[in-house]
Amino acid sequence: MSKYKFMQGNEAMTEGAIAAGARFYAGYPITPSTEVAETSSVRLPQVGGLYVQMEDEIGSIAALIGAACSGKKAYTATSGPGISLMAENLGVAVLGEVPCVVIDVQRSGPSTGMATRPAQGDVNQARWGTHGDHSIIALAPSSVQDCFDLMVTAFNYAETYRTPVIFLADEIIGHLQEQVIIRKPDEIEVVERPVPTCAPADYKPYSYDGTLAPLASYGSDYVFKINGSMHDEMGRPCSTPDNADRVIRHLSSKIEDHKDEIVITRKYQMDDAEYVIIVYGGTTRAALSAMKKGREAGMKIGVLQLVTVWPVADKEIKEALNQAKAVVVPELNLGQFITEIYVRNEKNIPVEGINRVDGKPIEPAEILRKIEEVAE
Repeated sequence: MSKYKFMQGNEAMTEGAIAAGARFYAGYPITPSTEVAETSSVRLPQVGGLYVQMEDEIGSIAALIGAACSGKKAYTATSGPGISLMAENLGVAVLGEVPCVVIDVQRSGPSTGMATRPAQGDVNQARWGTHGDHSIIALAPSSVQDCFDLMVTAFNYAETYRTPVIFLADEIIGHLQEQVIIRKPDEIEVVERPVPTCAPADYKPYSYDGTLAPLASYGSDYVFKINGSMHDEMGRPCSTPDNADRVIRHLSSKIEDHKDEIVITRKYQMDDAEYVIIVYGGTTRAALSAMKKGREAGMKIGVLQLVTVWPVADKEIKEALNQAKAVVVPELNLGQFITEIYVRNEKNIPVEGINRVDGKPIEPAEILRKIEEVAE
């Protein structure tokens, strides 16, 4: 049966991964994600899984890819410089279409920065951190319950779209402690990895005819290759222009063409909202408080929470922009996501950022003051 527990966001991420069927973790401790590794080192062996402490983050994601190719649902967690070190092999996972989950509990940067302070400075890195054209899925939790529930969603997306998924948490949520429901198995929808049914000689791991080819497991009768070079449908090196065009467009379209199934947003008091706060991650909590205080003062404020940060929630953002008199976008960075809102602002209404990079969270009063400014 479901259990109510009081736990930290990082701990709930581990429980969500296990509930999704993850049985392999490779990682290197780094603040503020270390509790994911600590909890995984205890919990995975209890459910028949494997925890491996790696020498660094480069080795961590390499081991992650190997485990995923061997048929295991696999995950890792990192922050700051660690996600930068993972960027090259993340590109291997993108090109190889390897399902896995990378948790990034964001902290202040660049480089070591302020390792214990909250930030949302990896938003663009999650999307563009590995070179080349591709798309990516990134989910941003705003509660400890999200850390459990959205981890299951992250693994489901990884398996459905054969892609690495970034779990884009931040220090606020990673270290937040509150009540969470650890849902029982029959309350959770878990996507299991399909297996090939064709003859081994006919297996094409990178074919796409509207349906993704199932990923076989290393050690099975199916032979396939994963590396960092351009490949044909069989996985053999192939750098012809036509093939490169097909593969690169596929890496984008398999996600961008399925936004309706991938994008998750939450709307609060949006029916009559004249002023809209568009927000993601831990800053959502301040936005909701500002909305409540503004409503009490007679201001029609609504909140559009972007649970899926990437791909962009085009439809929902455009609807908010077309409805509102003005939009404010609070971010713990200098405006990494607001540009996506600017380019969708067809009515040219005021769109104002609220930005902090001093290691402190955005307060509800800051958001409310900005709304009052744009309302004048």
